Amino acid sequence: MRDITDLIGRIFLSAIFLFEAIDSILFIEKTKVTMTMHGLTSNQDVLLYGAVFLLVMGGLMVLLGYRSTLGVILLLIYWVPVTFIVHDFWTYPPEQLRLQSILFMKDIAIIGGLLMLAGKGSGRYSIKR
Repeated sequence: MRDITDLIGRIFLSAIFLFEAIDSILFIEKTKVTMTMHGLTSNQDVLLYGAVFLLVMGGLMVLLGYRSTLGVILLLIYWVPVTFIVHDFWTYPPEQLRLQSILFMKDIAIIGGLLMLAGKGSGRYSIKR
């Protein structure tokens, strides 16, 4: 049963990153507008394509369990800064404070899940090196 839950956990954990990569490409202009709103105006194309690369590679590595620790590192390189840039709840007005703090804590929980995966390994149902 533990092996199945490891696999399902990896599927769910990787889904958010793969979805975000697809969404960023499909809505590239809206993604750039969002980046501008959060102060990311310099080298937007490099940042955006770099982010998509990290999301796709890291997401697939976690999903497949192939070098999952490296996949986690790739995802953390993207996810940690984005969490603090996008969900900086301490800068929002009071009416948005609650939502942004919840979204911030959700991202922190995802970071925790990634760190658990890195520490524990990908489990039996994974592609080994």
